Amino acid sequence: MKFISIIIPCYNEEKYIHSCIESILSQDYPFNRLEVFFVDGISTDSTRNTIQTYCRKYPFIKLLDNQRKIVPCAMNIGIYESIGDYIIRLDAHSIYPSNYFSKLIKYAQNLNSDNIGVTCFTDVKIKTQKSMAIMEILSHRLGVGNSPFRTGTTRVMEVDTVPFGCFRKDVFNRFGFFDERLFRNQDIELNKRIKRGGGKIFIVPDIQCTYFARETFGGLIKNNFQNGLWNILTVYYTRTISSLSLRHFIPFFFILTLIVPLLLSIGHFSLILICISSFLFYTINIFIVSILLSKEKKLSVHYLILSFFLLHFSYGIGSLVGLVRLPFLKH
Repeated sequence: MKFISIIIPCYNEEKYIHSCIESILSQDYPFNRLEVFFVDGISTDSTRNTIQTYCRKYPFIKLLDNQRKIVPCAMNIGIYESIGDYIIRLDAHSIYPSNYFSKLIKYAQNLNSDNIGVTCFTDVKIKTQKSMAIMEILSHRLGVGNSPFRTGTTRVMEVDTVPFGCFRKDVFNRFGFFDERLFRNQDIELNKRIKRGGGKIFIVPDIQCTYFARETFGGLIKNNFQNGLWNILTVYYTRTISSLSLRHFIPFFFILTLIVPLLLSIGHFSLILICISSFLFYTINIFIVSILLSKEKKLSVHYLILSFFLLHFSYGIGSLVGLVRLPFLKH
C-alpha cells in the first residue's frame, strides 16, 4: 500500500479546524501509511492549540510553521518535509468522506495520473437565507463558470485543474513546486504547468469533498475581490495568460463593458448604449436565474440576486484594480 503525505495550509481556522481533523481521522486508510502536516501561518486564534492537542494523541499528525503565511509557501514547506509516494493537498475549510484517501490513491494508480481530484460541494456551517443564497451561487454555472469540480461530473474526465489535488511526488521534480509569488491561483497555475508539460490531470465522479464557504456578504466580497485581483497578477508574474482559463476573466470583461463605453461616451454619447445594454442583459439574466433558483431551492430571491451581483462585481473590480497596479509592481 502506498505511503501518502497530507498537507493542509491553515491560518486562523478555529471555526473549521476541528471538523477537518476529525474527517481525516475517520479515513479508512491505515494510519501507519500516512503522515499529516498542518502548515500554519502562525495563527493568532485557537487553531494551533487545537492542532497540537491532536499531535500529542496522534504521532502521524505534525504542526509546521509558515512564517510567510501564504498557501504556496505552506505547500512547499510540506512537500520538502514529506516522504509519501503521493501528496494530497487538503483545505482546512473542508471535510472529507471516509474513503477519500483510499479512492484517490486507487484512481491515481489506475489512471496513472499526475494529479487527480474530485467535485467540491459547497456548504455553509450556519444555514440562514443569506448564507444559503451565497452557497448556491458559489456552485452555480452563472456564479462560478463551467469548471467540473464546481458543477459536478458523472464520469472520469481529463481537466485543466482540480481543487485539493492528489499528486504523484515526482510531479514536483518534473514540473516544479508551487509559485511562491502567487497569493492566489497557485493550484491553478501549477496544474496549468503540469498540463503544458504533457502531464495528466483527472477529476473523478463518485467521491466529493465539502468546502465551507464564506457566510457573509463582506466575506464574499473580500474573497472574490482578491480572486479577481490575483487573476491579473498571476498573468503578470508568470508572463503567460495560459496560467489561467478564459472563465477567470469574464467578470473583468463585463466590468470593462460598463466602464469603457461610459468613459468614451463623453465624446461619443451614443456609446453609452453599449454600457446600458450590457448591464440590462446581465441584470435580466440574474433576475431570471435567481427567480428559478428561489422556486427550486426555496431561497430568498432578493439574497440570490444580491449575492450574484456582489460576486461578479467584486471579482471584476478586483481584476480592474490588478490591472491598474501593474505599472507599480516589480517582477
